[in-house]
Amino acid sequence: MARTSGKKLRTGFTTGTAAAAAAKGALIYLLERKPPENVIIMLLTEQPITIGIHSCYRESAESARCSVIKDAGDDPDVTHKAEIGVSVILVDTAADRPPFDVRISGGKGVGRVTKPGLDVPPGEPAINPGPRKMITRSVTEVLKAHALKRAVDVEVFVPQGQTLARKTLNARLGILGGISILGTTGVVKPMSHEAYVATIQSSMSVARAMGVTRLVLTTGRRSERYAQTVFDSLQEEAFIQIGDYFKVSLEMAASAGFRQITLAVFFGKAVKMAQGAAHTHAAKSRLALNRLAGWALETTGDGDFAERIRQANTARQAFEMICGRYPAVIPQVGRRIVAAAAKFCGRGIHIQCVIFDYNGQMVFNSD
Repeated sequence: MARTSGKKLRTGFTTGTAAAAAAKGALIYLLERKPPENVIIMLLTEQPITIGIHSCYRESAESARCSVIKDAGDDPDVTHKAEIGVSVILVDTAADRPPFDVRISGGKGVGRVTKPGLDVPPGEPAINPGPRKMITRSVTEVLKAHALKRAVDVEVFVPQGQTLARKTLNARLGILGGISILGTTGVVKPMSHEAYVATIQSSMSVARAMGVTRLVLTTGRRSERYAQTVFDSLQEEAFIQIGDYFKVSLEMAASAGFRQITLAVFFGKAVKMAQGAAHTHAAKSRLALNRLAGWALETTGDGDFAERIRQANTARQAFEMICGRYPAVIPQVGRRIVAAAAKFCGRGIHIQCVIFDYNGQMVFNSD
């Protein structure tokens, strides 16, 4: 794959691009009786990309299968190196199937949508609009190039899709039985965070559609597990893992119409949220400890203790020091989180902050 200018990380392509390439390869093989080594796909950005073909074989005179190995570049994607396959069937045109009518379905390893709120309605295979457009365009290009006015059935399959889906949040979103075929542009940008943010947004959309009125935003699986124990009366769609995306998650929640938001976090992330960091990545840890030391001094008046906080190796070590001597510092952190969150999501939204210790005990609750 081409490298991004000025960077060493490789770009990749989405599952949607892989499916479009497999569909084009299968149809070319069916019509030309020779498996292509690669195909050119037009991305949704209107740029061409060359995709290698992994396997191709004919099922009948009117049907062929083809697969592509997805390359996510240097992005940490669970579908990297996954086989994405497509079966195409040429259909005689009739009154109900005009020429170039392309019907897309999901086979083995492609999830099915069971909850409202996503780009695809319940009951349909989890193949998003972008990939559907790419598949349809790729198939139509081949038909027109061969002056063939036929309809085509396309079935997308992912041999290891059910296994891969266990490593995703698909089940929470109501996508069962496999992975989603995704892609808004067709390209995977290495180490970009677009996919994670899109998952947060989809989770909020599903929550809204399922009647959720109060969100519980956590930073990962462990904080979510503890939050589910505390707020056990809430339905599972109410709990959303936002990772490091503090600001954008609150902005999206507000835009989606939620008026009650609970932030359930550990102390390390809490300190970064309290200082108003839009993104709570670990790289900001030293700055966070410096700010925490200032708050400790403000609360306790103990300069020696504040300096010990400043020199702590980690927020966890600082937390243990605070709990042992000046636990009153913790509420100050929690109240600052509420204030920072309110700035990000605007007026009219009730923000609750819950901070857990590292054993899952709640040490602060702003409500």
